[in-house]
Amino acid sequence: MTQITLGVIVGNRGFFPDHLCVSGRETILKVLADEGIKAVTLTPEDTPYGSVESLSDAQKCADLFKKHRAEIDGILVTLPNFGDERGVANTLRLANLNVPVLIHAFPDDPANMTIADRRDSFCGKMSVCNNLYQYGIKYSLTSLHTVDPESASFRADLQKFASICRVVRGLQKTRMGVIGARPAAFNTVRFSEKLLERSGISIETLDLSELFGRAARLETGEVKLKAKLEEIKTYVPTRGVPDEALVKMAKLGVIIDDWMADNNLVASAIQCWTSMQEFYGVVPCTLMSMMSNALMPSACETDIAGVIGMYALALASQKPSAIVDWNNNYGDDPDKAVIFHCSNLPQGVFTDKEDPNLITADDIPVMDFQEIIAGTVGKENTFGAIVGRVRAEPFTYCRVSTDDFSGKILAYVGEGQLTTDPLKTFGGYGVVQIPNLQKLLAYICENGFEHHTAVNLSLTAAAVNEALGKYLGWEVYYHR
Repeated sequence: MTQITLGVIVGNRGFFPDHLCVSGRETILKVLADEGIKAVTLTPEDTPYGSVESLSDAQKCADLFKKHRAEIDGILVTLPNFGDERGVANTLRLANLNVPVLIHAFPDDPANMTIADRRDSFCGKMSVCNNLYQYGIKYSLTSLHTVDPESASFRADLQKFASICRVVRGLQKTRMGVIGARPAAFNTVRFSEKLLERSGISIETLDLSELFGRAARLETGEVKLKAKLEEIKTYVPTRGVPDEALVKMAKLGVIIDDWMADNNLVASAIQCWTSMQEFYGVVPCTLMSMMSNALMPSACETDIAGVIGMYALALASQKPSAIVDWNNNYGDDPDKAVIFHCSNLPQGVFTDKEDPNLITADDIPVMDFQEIIAGTVGKENTFGAIVGRVRAEPFTYCRVSTDDFSGKILAYVGEGQLTTDPLKTFGGYGVVQIPNLQKLLAYICENGFEHHTAVNLSLTAAAVNEALGKYLGWEVYYHR
């Protein structure tokens, strides 16, 4: 789990009880520590009670945040009393970190409403939000207007906010790789490199000829090659797969790993067919599965926009994402569908023998040949696909797309349930149930979205929606 660091602003207003700032600050820092979140905040030696009220306090807090700019993922504003809205707004403006901001207000106790203990944070939160709105500073809210920081509700708010911060930080100034050219038959995966660059996502490219050439130069006895071959064999059962095919996969794996490390890449999209099968003799699915399982997503058919959705979900959940097709109806149920790929799905999304929802042993993932293209290039050239069923769990789906005509990055996101409905097929597959699925499918078609979507076994749609829409400024449809 990637640790999140939050800058913490403790709001104060002099004619409200100061002692609430002391106890409130201590409580907030304890809760953050409990949730595994690092805090950067003023101390009582820096300002009265370690709080922010005056312009001088705001400057001190902003200077502290700027010193920790490289590590601060977001900012938590907490109001133990009414708080000074200008102090909060000035701190954020002066620090100019451009990170997500969460506004929290302590609740009052109806039994302690005297001048000595009354907080008025309920009201103060509105004033802080009003000022941030005036300043043009984006911010997030807790699910309840005022909330006990030690409650389950606030802890859930913190974890959602941590997901938002990971997605925003992860997608700003990031680098992804494309290996090979777009398959000629797949206009659907076109994307605008310029729009992505404007949003902070850079794309590095590698031609398949370079990949194959570098792989051919690897000597059989090289340490990296032996290690990669062993990694593949321990990752997924390979019974029946020729040794020659496994060695070819391992060579590609070494070259791709080195190329990604050398170029500081966090994700990739690969021309997975049919040039690779015709001129090299394997499918890269297992290698892509392994990268995705390590939270470095890899998408099929050079679908770089698809891998951005995969990466956003992985950042939010800290779990592996898969790229799948919205592929088939499931009988006559309008809210169910079959998701499928042929497949490079990561190990972390598949069912296994310990899964209480396991239907048959045939659903457990194994390496096999790729049935779809074996008929045209020969079975012997298509080993490396991973076949199996996705676990029956709640999941989030996300699709990112670039629209050259509007000059915008678009996305949709939502949640559903993977089911145990019977299904016998090949590749990587599952049956999904999504509320009002027909509305979602109509939205996809009417707005020209691709047939691929990213899926992740988590419930993180709200966090991804807020990260992409509010903080990155993309146009997002949240299906509910």
